[in-house]
Amino acid sequence: MAEFAHKQLMSSLFRLARPKVLQAKPALRPYRAIATEAALREVDNEQTPLPSWRPHTIPVDPEPSPKRRRIDVLRDDPNPKPFSSFLTDNYSREHNYLRISVTERCNLRCLYCMPEEGIQLSPPEHNLTTPEIVYLSELFVKQGVNKIRLTGGEPTVRKDIVSLMQQIGQLRSLGLKELCITTNGISLHRKLDSMVESGLTGVNLSLDTLDPFQFTLMTRRNGYDAVMKSVNRILEMNKLGAGIKLKINCVVMKGLNEREVIPFVELGKEKDIEVRFIEYMPFDGNKWSENKMVSFKEMLALIRSKYPDVQRVQDHANDTSKTYKVPGFAGRIGFITSMTENFCGTCNRLRITSDGNLKVCLFGNAEVSLRDIMREYNQGKPFDPEAMEALRQLEMDRKEGLPGSTGAFGVSEREIKLLDVIGMAVKRKEEKHAGIGDLENMKNRPMILIGG
Repeated sequence: MAEFAHKQLMSSLFRLARPKVLQAKPALRPYRAIATEAALREVDNEQTPLPSWRPHTIPVDPEPSPKRRRIDVLRDDPNPKPFSSFLTDNYSREHNYLRISVTERCNLRCLYCMPEEGIQLSPPEHNLTTPEIVYLSELFVKQGVNKIRLTGGEPTVRKDIVSLMQQIGQLRSLGLKELCITTNGISLHRKLDSMVESGLTGVNLSLDTLDPFQFTLMTRRNGYDAVMKSVNRILEMNKLGAGIKLKINCVVMKGLNEREVIPFVELGKEKDIEVRFIEYMPFDGNKWSENKMVSFKEMLALIRSKYPDVQRVQDHANDTSKTYKVPGFAGRIGFITSMTENFCGTCNRLRITSDGNLKVCLFGNAEVSLRDIMREYNQGKPFDPEAMEALRQLEMDRKEGLPGSTGAFGVSEREIKLLDVIGMAVKRKEEKHAGIGDLENMKNRPMILIGG
């Protein structure tokens, strides 16, 4: 495997060494767009006083139109970098978005996510430590990932979540542009200011009902008021210029909350909120059936019965949702149509579970352990900060060509081995996931153990 990774690295280095006239030919290799205005905006941010809770925000570049041609990107950036071959699959999909589950624990018990009988939590030593999460984040960012989302479980229940975000936020110097979180919002309002200081740029908040009583039924817990407190705090901070992208995710199920589709739409009448309606998806233990699923077309028809002028708006490249807007409303609505109209062709997402497994597809059951490969260099034990710092120093010495060097072209032996496994997993990614009939019967983790 190390030989395979070595060849990949040599190939990448050779491409980088080519004359610029050759690099400018878009037919040779797919290239990654590099925002040329980011540095200027960063300077502007440093010169412009911001609220005390917003000094280190990762600059968010406007996303390009999905129809933008590669040649236009090349004209804008005279020195484009080739996207990592390790993160490019056999269908030319470039995976620049990494979702990391930072805990299996959650303070809610949502019907579609948590099995009624609960889950067997992994022993603590099986889960990734903070130094391991930061190390993997850095590895992926160096290969071209520019967006990281922290998920769970519920990520805000992790005790050191703010410290973890601070460390990941520092990867902006390596190319990270967006640092996001997916949360149920129960305790978000207590940590939000510190998270924004750490570089938080986006929040996806799971909320399936606007009725406090129904909330208790669907989550098996109380907490509706706390969730709305988090929503309102984000909106308050945005009025002060925080620029947090807020999206509310609502899983729609027949017999439970389909009657609330219109109230959710109207949530954006005066508030700049994007509500995304999600088709109910099958995972282990959530008692999915097609009869419980409300399709995208059914939801859209329901909305048009009251707002017939609702219209489709331009989506961004790699969007998972189909976006619509009611004229005159401040907010927008979207539909995540995983079950009836998949969006696999533009998928750019990879997932790391809390126990360190790489999943290349949400619905796929193939996984490979990155945790075990890392821990080979620590006698199979979890890395604490001291052990990770000692290993980083050793690898740095080897990269600089000191005696005992095993690194190749600035990449350590451990990085080569990890990239080898990552590359092979990405190359095995299917063109699209299975259909409704097959997904229902496929073995997969419960959603809470995947991280969404």
